[in-house]
Amino acid sequence: MAQVMDLQTFMKERKKLVEDALFTYINAVDAPQVLLESMSYSLEAGGKRLRPLLVLATLHSFGKPEKLGLPVACAVEMIHTYSLIHDDLPSMDDDDYRRGKPTNHKVYGEAMAILAGDALLTYSFEVMEDLLNRGVSPIKVVTLMKELSKASGPEGMVGGQVADMEGEGKALSLEELEYIHRNKTGKLLGYSIVAGAILGDASEEQIAKLSLFADHLGLAFQIRDDILDIEGDAEKIGKPVGSDTDNDKVTYPSLLTMEGAKEKLEYHISEAQQLLSEMSLESDLLSQLCDLIAKRDH
Repeated sequence: MAQVMDLQTFMKERKKLVEDALFTYINAVDAPQVLLESMSYSLEAGGKRLRPLLVLATLHSFGKPEKLGLPVACAVEMIHTYSLIHDDLPSMDDDDYRRGKPTNHKVYGEAMAILAGDALLTYSFEVMEDLLNRGVSPIKVVTLMKELSKASGPEGMVGGQVADMEGEGKALSLEELEYIHRNKTGKLLGYSIVAGAILGDASEEQIAKLSLFADHLGLAFQIRDDILDIEGDAEKIGKPVGSDTDNDKVTYPSLLTMEGAKEKLEYHISEAQQLLSEMSLESDLLSQLCDLIAKRDH
């Protein structure tokens, strides 16, 4: 049985573990210096590192060594970071600030920002190969790569971004809004949890329940994001509030009212916690991460 750990201690220690591993991987790349600088610039911007932490927290729940999951944790963070670089481009969300710093294209120019994103995406799959050096079977590595590709590609994050862009200025239903966020945000979050479960030798039933848990968690994360875009502190968020309104996007508060959005957030967190309680795991860390997502201020 895995040892119960305080969430703040876990986040502080594992965040450093992930960041050290990220830059070990980046420093091993033989590439033009300006490209490496642009890649590192956005990786160094920090953030919550939620996705890699979910990989490691899930492994912890299965009582497995967390270092086993570092290649997956780093690959997910590289893909997440590439998506942010591209989302911020003038042709997409046209944001000048990310995590309190000028966005990549404001520092390195649009062409280099695009290439840095491309490099992080493609390199992430090379990083996954390091799982073989940690004793993970080739079949499991291929499965993890395939599922990462699905979560981040046309059936996942990229497809969700397309639906998000096409939905600007349109009256969307709740079902259409949930499709956007299940794919744009939820699939990669969900992958982080399921990948940890696969590495943790979870049963098919456990993986199925954790997939449902991840679905609720991903929607809760996005609802909280929408609420913070209205009620949040720009200094804590790292970018101006109200950007969704400025971009004429439908959000949970605009569709359900602020009170309705908060009720929906509570519903998804409650459902996620219920699913955790039904599994014979040391799920305390995942439960605490659930609460963190519900109450986060950035």
